[in-house]
Amino acid sequence: MVPDFTQWPSRGEQGALHVVVESPRGSTVKLKYEPKLKAFTLSRPLTRGLQYPYDWGFIPGTRGPDGDPLDAMVYWDVATWPGVVLPCRALGVLQVDQKKPDGSGRERNDRLLVVPVSAVRAEHLRGHEDLSQREREELEHFFLTAVAFEEKDARILGWAGPEAAEQMVNMSTGS
Repeated sequence: MVPDFTQWPSRGEQGALHVVVESPRGSTVKLKYEPKLKAFTLSRPLTRGLQYPYDWGFIPGTRGPDGDPLDAMVYWDVATWPGVVLPCRALGVLQVDQKKPDGSGRERNDRLLVVPVSAVRAEHLRGHEDLSQREREELEHFFLTAVAFEEKDARILGWAGPEAAEQMVNMSTGS
């Protein structure tokens, strides 16, 4: 029997965040985990020429303001595949708002930036500010470009550090 990844705990050993990979680094399509099917399905192709710069997924056991599990981008130099669960630590949050699907206003849809606890080439990273300004701007651009042809009108609000990311996870789990 295939598990429902959304029901897994948000944290593992020593409090590491679980991240379920949906779209791996290099993917040119957005995959989405569908709990009812217990399978990964095609959400949409990315804008022509665009690919995920890092593994993309969600924190199980959480629920963001948009009703979905919290989104997470896994900052590291390798790719995995859909369904892999990575123990991670938070580097920060890219704060984003967008139009609600029903058009009744705007809602937050922040993206966590995390790094695997086993990413030895990233041990020096403590927060999003350890990335260059250029790299943070490229991530912002990626997220805006990835939804450019959707009816989302996404806007970047700024960055917050690992403490804000942890608080966001705790609030989304009721902890």
